[in-house]
Amino acid sequence: MPAWVASGFMEYTQRMPREIPIHLIEIKPDKRGSKQNEQLLFAESERIQAAMPSACYIVVMDERGKQFTTIQLAETLIDWMRNGKDVVFIIGGADGLHRNIKSMANEMLALSRLTLPHGLVRVLLAEQLYRALSIIRQHPYHRM
Repeated sequence: MPAWVASGFMEYTQRMPREIPIHLIEIKPDKRGSKQNEQLLFAESERIQAAMPSACYIVVMDERGKQFTTIQLAETLIDWMRNGKDVVFIIGGADGLHRNIKSMANEMLALSRLTLPHGLVRVLLAEQLYRALSIIRQHPYHRM
């Protein structure tokens, strides 16, 4: 990832309170062209599944997913926190995600109907989670 992705992501993860941390687990993609796209996505899906905690709540980031306002995301975040499970957000690579991962999802969420680079999605998602938490905690970061 470019330095601006790491910097932007770190900015928002450092702002999160200790009781609601954001942990990043990066799955190294196979080199393109070494296999067919289906094989690449399947192999990647196995690595994603191996990296996930057991009994987690899975949210797949996909342009065809539900779109929330930030207020709706805050309300949903409250529900996820009450659930007590780790919430795993899965952001696909340049070729997307294998159907096995999508079928495991408890929810599919879209930040936009636009196709966004996965590095940018990482930063936007971290910012929106921080913003949603600031709404819950009535912090002035989000001005209504």
